[in-house]
Parts: sequence; C-alpha cells; structure tokens
Amino acid sequence: MQHYTSHTTGRATFAMTSDKHSSFASPVQLNAPTESLRHLTQQTYALVLAGGRGSRLMQLTDWRAKPAMPFAGKLKIIDFPLSNCVNSGIRRVGVLTQYKAQSLIRHIERGWGFLEASLGEYIDVVPAQQQVDDGWYCGTANAVFQNLHLLREAKAKHVLILAGDHVYKMDYSRMLADHINHGAEVTVACIEAPINEAQGYGVMRVDASRRITSFEEKPTHPETIPSDPNRVLASMGIYLFNAALLYEELERDASNPNSSHDFGRDVIPYLVAKYPVHAHRYVDSCVNMVGDRPYWRDVGTVDAYWEANMDLIQIVPELNLYDDDWPIRSLQYQLPPAKFLFDSGDRRGTALDSLISSGCIVSGATVRRSVLFSKVSVAEHSLVEDSVLLPNVKVGRHVTLKRVILDKGCTLPDGFKAGVYPEEDRGHFHVTERGVTLITYEMLNQGVRSSGGA
Repeated sequence: MQHYTSHTTGRATFAMTSDKHSSFASPVQLNAPTESLRHLTQQTYALVLAGGRGSRLMQLTDWRAKPAMPFAGKLKIIDFPLSNCVNSGIRRVGVLTQYKAQSLIRHIERGWGFLEASLGEYIDVVPAQQQVDDGWYCGTANAVFQNLHLLREAKAKHVLILAGDHVYKMDYSRMLADHINHGAEVTVACIEAPINEAQGYGVMRVDASRRITSFEEKPTHPETIPSDPNRVLASMGIYLFNAALLYEELERDASNPNSSHDFGRDVIPYLVAKYPVHAHRYVDSCVNMVGDRPYWRDVGTVDAYWEANMDLIQIVPELNLYDDDWPIRSLQYQLPPAKFLFDSGDRRGTALDSLISSGCIVSGATVRRSVLFSKVSVAEHSLVEDSVLLPNVKVGRHVTLKRVILDKGCTLPDGFKAGVYPEEDRGHFHVTERGVTLITYEMLNQGVRSSGGA
C-alpha cells in the first residue's frame, strides 16, 4: 500500500509517495489547477554530458565513448538517461559529445528518432564545436556554458544536467516536483554510499529540511552521515537548475581564471554558500526498486562493468529490465531469435542462468552465468562461464572462457582458452584485480578495426 505526504509551496502542491519499498513509484500529483507537472516537464530541458572516454575501462574505450558501451545484452549505457528523460515526460534533450563519438551519434540518430519534432520533442546530438574559443570542453560546467545558446533557444525554465555514463532508472519528474516544493534554485540528486568510496564522489551535508550546507568534491576526509559513521551522502552528478540562475552562474564561472569549470568542484560549492541548494534523495524517485536499496551503478572500471552485467543474471536482479511501465528504449535491429543446436551425448547446446540476445547461435556448447550480446556464435564442445561476450563475437570449437569480457567482433580459434590460467593471460590480455580477463580485437592480432566500429 502506498502512503503519501504533502509538500506545499505558495504556487503548487504535490503529493509524493513516501513508501520506499513500493515496487513502482506512483506519479507525482499536482493539486493546483493553474499549474501541472506535465507543464513543468515540458518547460524543462535536459543536457546529457556524454563526451567522456572513461579511461578506467581500459581498451574497451579505445574506439568508443563510455556512454556508447554495450550493456545488458542489447542496450547501450546512454539508453538509461535517455529512457529516464522520455519516461519522465522530459522530451527536449541535448546530448553533448566529444571523445570518439561516431558510434554514439549513430546509435542516437538511428535509435532515438521516434520523438515528434512538430510537438517540440527532440533529442539533439551536439558535438563539441569550439563555440567560445579554440578550446574543446575543459570541464562539465564549461561543456554546458559552450552550449547556453541551446538552452536560451529552447526557452527552458528548468535545466536538468545528467551524466551519460551511469546505469539506473529514475523518474526525473519527481525530482522536479521536489525542487519546486522546496523553493530551491538548485537541486542535487544524492545517494548514500560507503565511506571507502567517498573519494569518487561529491560529498554533502544537509540540514533537517535537506538544504545542502556543505559540498566537497572527492574529499580526502569526507563528512559522514550523522546517524551512520560508515556512510556518506554522495552526489549522483544529477543537477536541476532554475535556468536564469544557471545562465548567470556559468557566465560568472567562465570568467574566473582560477576555476576548473566543473560543476562538482567549482559551481555547486559556490552556490551552496549563496543560494538554497536542495538535496533530492534518489530513493524517492528510483523506479521499480527491488528490496530497499535503490539501484545505481557507475560502471567506470572493467571489474564494475563485468559485475553490473553479471548482476542481471540473478534470479531477482536489482535492475529490473522487464518493467513494461518504465521501458529502457534502444536501437533495435531486426534479428532472428536465439537458437540452440544439438541434443545428443556430449554435444548439447545449452544456456543456464544467462542472458542470450537475438541472433545468437549456441551450437553444441554450454553457456553458464553469462551475457551474450547480439549475433554471438559459440561452436561445439565449448564452455563459456561467468563471461560477457559483446556483439558479433565468434567462438570456435573446444574453447574455454571463464570470467572473460570479449569485445565486439572478436573471433576465437578452436581450442582457445582464457580465464583458466590468469598468469598466462597477463602476457597477452588485460587481467583485472578481480581476475576478469579483457580481450579485444587488437589483442588477438586480428587487425585494426575501422574507426567508429564500436
């Protein structure tokens, strides 16, 4: 059963669910007759920062930006923030690209063209254009500053700043409602995180009304949550601004030669001291949460990427991809169903506790606890365990793979083994701290793929 608490401002009243255990957060209701949540989302413009390489993903991002990384068998990471925008009713979106952007641009142009431009709905892919001077983007705030003309052209009332490289399901309209209810100029989405991970986040303190009283980016000595000395309140890198203030502050920051022009390091700490900056709890807008822990992942390392894909093969995964009410949309190719061949003796095509995508053929081989992306073929007498095989991979006969990430387009010869003898693997491939073996096209000496073939 859902319970509601009321939050009131002079302009509007929203009803918000406070039951964090509900499987699907009910839509925020606006009681004031002169203003509706739909109108608020229509007046909001989202900018997705998708220009980063993600260097900790090692060779996986040699040919693609991190937001273009394949995920969950048939998606790309960028599909999560874009789906959250569309599902939340925010349908004016700009995606800022920079590093190795071709595959990302192609994916968005071909897979996200269903919005109705005649109704003011669109997703614009915005390459770095040296709008201000001869420099490329030199920080998250600078990336938005160089594209302020897009926001002014859209006549946005609110601007939502998102990272393009996180995996989560969030109803941004609930964050917008929270922002309005508290009369905030800026709202920062936050999540509780272990103190040993604090150096990877912006860490904040809040008062009883959740106004942010301090904010420090990647602190050496982080302030913990008063009730829990082992956890911190961490920024998710999701910022909601009143547009007029954003324009003013980005121009101020751009003129400061001592600034690194980063939201978390420069802009937000400056604003906290001068304006009402509100903390929005992710638990209040997380969609279809399993249990009492909201799902949010920064798949920024090879181990984290492998773990996040492995999460999906659990009996009840924390990330629900089977939710018809909040679909994760993507570019869908017309591919035949997955096929499993042979059922005799020692030659039997099987997949257990695995995700197998369209176009795959498992021919007399065994796949266990693995994720196979589209058009992967595994030949007779091969064994694939605890592995992630990206699209268009071909696995020969009598191959053994254990705890392996195999990049797109790789072909493994008969008898190939990886993940069995990690010390041997280190001489040819990249082996992580957790013993996951990363194999790319180039490591196999199969030539150099064409640029953009991500």
